[in-house]
Amino acid sequence: MINIRVAVRIRPFSKREILENDEIVVQKEGKSVLVTNPKIFEKQEGKTKKRTNKFVVDFCYDSKDPQTSNQEAVYNEIGSEVLDSLLGGYNSCVLAYGHSASGKTYTMMGTLEDPGLIPRLCQGLFDKKDEKTKCQFHVTVSFFEIYNEKVRDLLVFDDDRSEHNLSNFSLRVREHPKLGPYVQNLSQHGVTCKSEVLELLKIGNKRRSTATTENNTYSSRSHSVFTLIFKENDKKFEIEKCSKVHLVDLAGSERASKVQNKTRLKEGANINKSLVALGNVISSLAENYKIGENSKDYSILKSWQPFVPYRESILTWLLKDTLGGNSKTIMIATVSPASSCLNETINTLRYAKRTRRIMNQPVVNEDPKTKIIRELRKEISKLKSLLSVML
Repeated sequence: MINIRVAVRIRPFSKREILENDEIVVQKEGKSVLVTNPKIFEKQEGKTKKRTNKFVVDFCYDSKDPQTSNQEAVYNEIGSEVLDSLLGGYNSCVLAYGHSASGKTYTMMGTLEDPGLIPRLCQGLFDKKDEKTKCQFHVTVSFFEIYNEKVRDLLVFDDDRSEHNLSNFSLRVREHPKLGPYVQNLSQHGVTCKSEVLELLKIGNKRRSTATTENNTYSSRSHSVFTLIFKENDKKFEIEKCSKVHLVDLAGSERASKVQNKTRLKEGANINKSLVALGNVISSLAENYKIGENSKDYSILKSWQPFVPYRESILTWLLKDTLGGNSKTIMIATVSPASSCLNETINTLRYAKRTRRIMNQPVVNEDPKTKIIRELRKEISKLKSLLSVML
């Protein structure tokens, strides 16, 4: 079992934050994040100082040091690790979590000039694929969003599902007894090179539900899940693996007072509902593992299966394997350094702190039939060797 790992990325000041002369209240200290509250004072070592909270994480990127916090640096530490897991047959997930306009979509998607985690991961995947000439590979892509608690396929191409009436076609979520939750009838697209993946990514992003909010002129109003499925067939060693990576760009929460109309109010309510449900799942899992760590009776602990409220929202249901299941998961918590975002930043970091306590159980996803055939052939070969010695 391994812990979910957490990264924090501190973005630069926005234009609005500069104009309002906001204070810097968030800074990096090694693999920790320090958050200072300019309005609360307390005594420390005989001196009165501003209250500072410390959050320990696995990775920390501060925009004040661009050499170690740029898109390339984030990919080299996080993306390359995810790629290795994917090629090794493990399921993986990267969750970008944070308040609106904190840098989630920039981290995951980036720009044409400075690509984010997803384009760089696609490039790395096909570079590695070209290096392994003795194996057969197949890569497929899916892309959907969860908007107002409905799942919408962002890569449907027929005329009846145009960009204008896409909202009429929501997909159902089912749960397989062994494979877990999945989106029924979600389209999957085979790809052979990076450019094909980026074209699908571009199409899907254009169809995402976005709107202008007080914090962000181009705010995502939905959670998006971009999935790469990687199948490898090594005929020499008779190994067939199938792994996937979910790259999740979560919508940022909005306070109701900042919502401009009924549509934005409904969107905001559904976003907050799913994020609250996510928080409940994270808290439940973190508390369960805390209890488990303190338990001295291993036999009771092994048979104990606590309730986790995955079905409180579509988002948490679909992330069931990612949180507490068969996945190597990394959460990237994006925050603003500004004092005006202090409450949202502390809330994000508290989520991250709890998430870091969750344990997952990743396993290599090998085709069971191929595995059985390989093991039987090994057993036959072993028996033949024993028989030849006896004769």
